[in-house]
Amino acid sequence: MKSFSYSDRKNFIDKMQKQTFDMLIVGGGINGAGVARDAARRGMKVALIEASDFSSGTSSRSSKLVHGGIRYLENLEFGLVFEALSERAKLFDMAPHLVHPLRFVLPVYKDSRVGMFKMGLGMLLYDILSMFEAPELFEKLNPKKTLERLPLLDADNLQGSYVYSDGYMDDDRLVIETLRDANEHGALAVNYVKAVGGQWEGDKLTAINCHDEFSGETFSIKAKHFVGSLGPWTDLFGKTVLKTWKPILRPTKGIHLTVPLDRVAMKQAVVMFSNDQKRIVFGIPRHEMMIFGTTDTDYTEDPANVYSSKDDVEYLLKIIKEYFPNANLKPEDVIGSYAGVRPLVSDGAASESKTSREHVIIKDKQNITLVAGGKYTTYRLIAKEVVEAALLS
Repeated sequence: MKSFSYSDRKNFIDKMQKQTFDMLIVGGGINGAGVARDAARRGMKVALIEASDFSSGTSSRSSKLVHGGIRYLENLEFGLVFEALSERAKLFDMAPHLVHPLRFVLPVYKDSRVGMFKMGLGMLLYDILSMFEAPELFEKLNPKKTLERLPLLDADNLQGSYVYSDGYMDDDRLVIETLRDANEHGALAVNYVKAVGGQWEGDKLTAINCHDEFSGETFSIKAKHFVGSLGPWTDLFGKTVLKTWKPILRPTKGIHLTVPLDRVAMKQAVVMFSNDQKRIVFGIPRHEMMIFGTTDTDYTEDPANVYSSKDDVEYLLKIIKEYFPNANLKPEDVIGSYAGVRPLVSDGAASESKTSREHVIIKDKQNITLVAGGKYTTYRLIAKEVVEAALLS
């Protein structure tokens, strides 16, 4: 196995300055890592730079889920759900040490926005779209069986529940292992190298000017084609490098809370509905903690400055208390929180939660391909489409 560590960083940077690459990727999250791996496996000469640490942005601020997206059925995004469920099955096979099956309990109450019958149809459709390749098919529970699974769940007006399969993952480790595989196939990847501008021949981008955040040195990397995979930094990068960039994103903030697992006594994940904003909030067991999230609010500031506000924490705690009043969770029970920014592509939707999670690939005639939006679960498919779009440019 080839070495891929901090000790290789200077050597990689030296090599980057002396070569002309088939593809230079800017952005070291899951999509950038996936593009590097896909391109390198095709025999292309690939380089990747990341302004901070690998997976330090949105890719490590996720709900840690590999899933089809049960709530996207309500938005009639059947193609997106089918795509994600297909990729979920592949990830179970590709990385069983990082991606694990998990059962989710979805309680239904008398006043729930979606009743037992309609929810049952959704569960059936979810399994159909997975081609019945879920680790386990869905099951329907009565109120008594539901409370056996979730002892602290509110029993008032409980109609029952559905239990279905999805998966959870180590999101940042998956990025690193994807980059390791890219490195095995010849790709060079370095972090703490920031793109600060471009070099041109006519109307074609021919090199990216870089700043080494550790040494303070500047240098350039030449390539035949460039890929921007910067998540919520896409518009900022576009304005820095391209001459005629127009913003495309509708960034939204999502936060998660962690609480001790024994405070809520759950062995399986739980799905909770926020009736006021038509959002889903997950409770996900992870080691000795439960992760609760996420929120979905418009965010217009620098993605590097995102944080969990008091209102965000109170919003999630309110939903948790509605479902688990007997847990009596208080702000002081929260061990910690983390926040990230989703790089959603603006589509004119009326609300944040209605904005599509579909990815968009932009082929710019200035010799660069950019990708924005998309779900973590579909990163492998997104990477394939980006590489093929770049090859056709």
